[in-house]
Amino acid sequence: MNKVNRKLEYSLMALKHMAQKRPGELTTAKEVAESYRAPFDATARVMQLMAQSGLLKVEHGAFGGYQITKDLTKVSMLDLLEAVQGPTQIAKCIAKNDACEIQPVCNIMSPISQLNSKLNDFYKNLSINDLLFRQ
Repeated sequence: MNKVNRKLEYSLMALKHMAQKRPGELTTAKEVAESYRAPFDATARVMQLMAQSGLLKVEHGAFGGYQITKDLTKVSMLDLLEAVQGPTQIAKCIAKNDACEIQPVCNIMSPISQLNSKLNDFYKNLSINDLLFRQ
């Protein structure tokens, strides 16, 4: 089954929390972690990853924090997945430099590759805003 991993959960929690604040208002990882009873270290790490990808802006210092820098209607689920988890691949054989031990005799590499492509297309066409705020 294709499960949402914790990094993605914490990043979505943080984005939804920040999106509901006034524009320009900063949010700390501690605030997000405490609001949703998420582990601080994991929450802080995904917020750092989102900042590194340009989705969030970070302001350092005693009164620092994060704020969203991009329009969430223009940020796809694929963008977020790749920012917090790296390239999306549903099977080991999809990775270019991580060949699986049964690859020479595997009869499902092509269908798995097609499935991975279709999932990526789906994620690419799903905006974070639609996911978080459309019912």
